[in-house]
Amino acid sequence: MPDHAVLFTRRLPDAVERRAARDYRLIANPDDRPLTADEIVSRSQEADAIVCCVADKMTAVVFSRLPPRVRIVASFGVGTEHLDLAAAKARGVVVTNTPEVLTDATAEVALLLLLGAARRAFEGQDMLRSGRWTGWTPTQLMGHQLSGKRLGVVGMGRIGQAMARRARGFGVEIHYTDQARLPPEKEEGAIFHPTIEELLPLSQLLSLHAPSTPETRHLLDARRLALLPRGAIVVNSARGDLVDDEALIAALRSGQVGAAGLDVFQGEPAVHPGYRTLENTFLLPHMGSATIETREAMGFRALDNVDAVLAGRAARDRVA
Repeated sequence: MPDHAVLFTRRLPDAVERRAARDYRLIANPDDRPLTADEIVSRSQEADAIVCCVADKMTAVVFSRLPPRVRIVASFGVGTEHLDLAAAKARGVVVTNTPEVLTDATAEVALLLLLGAARRAFEGQDMLRSGRWTGWTPTQLMGHQLSGKRLGVVGMGRIGQAMARRARGFGVEIHYTDQARLPPEKEEGAIFHPTIEELLPLSQLLSLHAPSTPETRHLLDARRLALLPRGAIVVNSARGDLVDDEALIAALRSGQVGAAGLDVFQGEPAVHPGYRTLENTFLLPHMGSATIETREAMGFRALDNVDAVLAGRAARDRVA
């Protein structure tokens, strides 16, 4: 019988669960339903480690109620807004995330969103699936090509850089803003703007890659949307609360924003109903990291951190 037990709050890829069951007593969630705070606390009574997900709200109350034997909460994902890091630190629980391994998959989805929104992919799919397509015509579903456009990237971290690298292959000129300018070798020719207000008027295409913080909440509001060139295309594969939904929906209806590609939503899984009524939105259900390779890598990275802490070593990806 293994010495330690690990709680998985959700079902993880089979390869990840097999490794956990090999090395630990696995407390699994085979039904894959969201656990309440009470259920997380209850199921953790025999656990030495918890592997949670971005949908689990690990609040100060939850951390205060965890049994003393829980030594690490390893989050399956990069973002930490669902974790009360100060409470974890006060409780003496190590918290880790899974950086780096989801960069490429999320950048690919950001590009998919950009292409889907620019080329009116939703309308084309809907026309075909509903049986309304009557054949090719010269003016049918005319969208916008990416080549020759300027792409503004908000947040030039790992994912922003990976997105920019892919977009260059479509003949796009890259502009970006971040808290500080990147070294030239990481810019790869991208043009830096110190503020988002300077970036937006140039951004015929805009891709959001900023983290979710109190400072970035509704980063893209009505005032900033008005700074974009009319008809700009907006993509968000980062966090839903970066966008003021009411403002973006109004801009999509007025034509100030020509189209939007969204993979994340404020309050998800709830989605503002206004998006569903608009044909110029290309919507995905938070699937940025949803590849077999990436989700397995995320799970293995979480378990690497669990292994380290339970063996008395420093966790590679400690955030608290």
